[in-house]
Amino acid sequence: MGAELIYQRDSYIRELDVTITDVSVNSVFLDRTIFHPRSGGVDHDTGWIIAGDKKYRVVKVIRDRERGDIAHILDEKPELKPGDRVHLVIDWDRRYRLMRLHTAAHIISAVMYKRYNALITGGNITPEYAYDDYSLEVMDKTIFEEAVREANMVVEKGVEVKIYWLPRSEALKIPGIVKLASRMPPEIEELRIVEIPGIDIQADGGPHVRNTREIGRIEIVKIANKGKRRKRLYYTVKP
Repeated sequence: MGAELIYQRDSYIRELDVTITDVSVNSVFLDRTIFHPRSGGVDHDTGWIIAGDKKYRVVKVIRDRERGDIAHILDEKPELKPGDRVHLVIDWDRRYRLMRLHTAAHIISAVMYKRYNALITGGNITPEYAYDDYSLEVMDKTIFEEAVREANMVVEKGVEVKIYWLPRSEALKIPGIVKLASRMPPEIEELRIVEIPGIDIQADGGPHVRNTREIGRIEIVKIANKGKRRKRLYYTVKP
């Protein structure tokens, strides 16, 4: 049984008291966590684990596949042990940028799927910018320009972003629930659903904003041809 993923129920929790379940060199495992690991193309959180007057920097967060748990990797070997109570603090500025870009990615992918039946064939989200590769045969920059224009119209509407869980069998019946060309959701009984009503619905495990208006404005950074069925859109968000 791995850490309870608090960020999946509330991405806005910035601090939390938790209990250490294990320590391995400079990797710390917890009973609960607000730290998002790198997954689904979204970069990991950073922040701090505080124990008394000692403050440890969390520099990386990953899924430990062997343990089925979240590893919080520190910049030094900690003087911590299982059972210790510690205080978590995430780097909120970094997290909030990731949230804004992540929700923007969902809106753009919904437009691309609706208009061109294009699926995502690769992607990455960092705090500075994001990119997505789409399964388009033809390189046409106006496709992305129009998609981002339409996405910004959604942003300006201030649509509430809903998070809920559905049984896997029920979720997979929803058209467009998976917009990744090569990956299905993990084999778990319930899937976490991120819905922007009237715009998009996807199975997704990462943090998002509560309202599309929080995204700001989506701006194109660059458009590139990365090969067959790999047309890449680089973009960022501005206040």
